[in-house]
Amino acid sequence: MTIEEEIFRKTKIDFHKILEYGFKKEKTVYRYSKKIINNTFRVDIEINSDGFVQGKVFDLSAECEYTNFRIKNIKGSFVEKIKEEFINILKDIRNQCFTKEFFICEQSNRIAKQIKLKYKDEPEFEWEKFPGYATFRNSISKKWYGIIMNIDKSKIDADSTGEVEIIDVKLNPNKIKELLQKKGFYPAYHMNKKNWITILLDDTIADSDIMSLLDESYSYTILKK
Repeated sequence: MTIEEEIFRKTKIDFHKILEYGFKKEKTVYRYSKKIINNTFRVDIEINSDGFVQGKVFDLSAECEYTNFRIKNIKGSFVEKIKEEFINILKDIRNQCFTKEFFICEQSNRIAKQIKLKYKDEPEFEWEKFPGYATFRNSISKKWYGIIMNIDKSKIDADSTGEVEIIDVKLNPNKIKELLQKKGFYPAYHMNKKNWITILLDDTIADSDIMSLLDESYSYTILKK
């Protein structure tokens, strides 16, 4: 993971604010520059229309890009100073122009917002070892009806790799058998596979369909009178 990916992880850009911050729009790209180390180096930040952030540092005297601060086995006070200055600029941009999100994927955050609107429940991050795992529980019965997790896709699909987010919901076993024949559904990860199912949160399944399944999952958490 790059420095930029780490700093802007779980954030969402406000394009109006980056223009106020000093970014200049050039077609579909936003650019910002700032000189550091007594004006001997320049940091260039580029953000595309998807909110992806990429930065570079240039040595103005040598007229070339400076990359030593990205190399793990290169140490020294000067290298650390460049890295610190670069990180401070990125963090200031994040704090001024980005909003914090609960999850990595856009669909995960949309689902979390719809859950809050419908059930008044927010995600609970219960495990220090797994900071990306969040449960949704009925505020009265305290029972789970959804779990969002960030995992490597190979854990649910042996032919794929890369970080993804999933949600586990509890459903009727017969419905689970039916859904497993469709794209985007997998046997439950880390839950009872008879009663739970995993849904990939990459927009393969529409938000409305996921919310319908969450309705059923939520129904199992309601206390019987």
